[in-house]
Amino acid sequence: MSSSNGHFNLLARVLHWSMALLILAMLFIGVTMVASVHLRPGLINLHRPLGVLIFVLVLLRLYNRLRHRPPPLPADLPAWQAWAATASHWLLYALMLAMPLIGWAMLSAGGYPIVLWGGVQLPAIVAHTPSLYALLRNAHSLLAYLLFATVLAHVGAALFHAWVRRDGVFQAMARGK
Repeated sequence: MSSSNGHFNLLARVLHWSMALLILAMLFIGVTMVASVHLRPGLINLHRPLGVLIFVLVLLRLYNRLRHRPPPLPADLPAWQAWAATASHWLLYALMLAMPLIGWAMLSAGGYPIVLWGGVQLPAIVAHTPSLYALLRNAHSLLAYLLFATVLAHVGAALFHAWVRRDGVFQAMARGK
């Protein structure tokens, strides 16, 4: 299926903007969590279930994207920009999938429970291994920086399309018909 009206479908737009807010919140929660000993316990209790929520939403988003193709990029967009748009979108999807999975594996390797709201606890997905915990913690941190940089590039490209090119790319995600 494809988008025939030049816009993303409603579910795609709702998921995009909801996840944008959640991911920005998670990036700032993560930075504050590392920097503040006082706020750390409460932020960890928020960070874990939000990571799981993002993981579930990205699976739904990928399913929706496979069923409803995005509107085409403008025909006059330079080839390198079209390639960069496609590559950066798939990098964002990969990071949105990888970050929660690596976080889950990291906590499992560290022997930490992943408690969600309502006391529901996720099972460990790897064995308790301190050296693996250290490796995954570094990977989680490095990928968070990559995610932040990719989000900044995405926002920059969106604003370029909205304010400079004025080619409808931003409007395709910003609003419906």
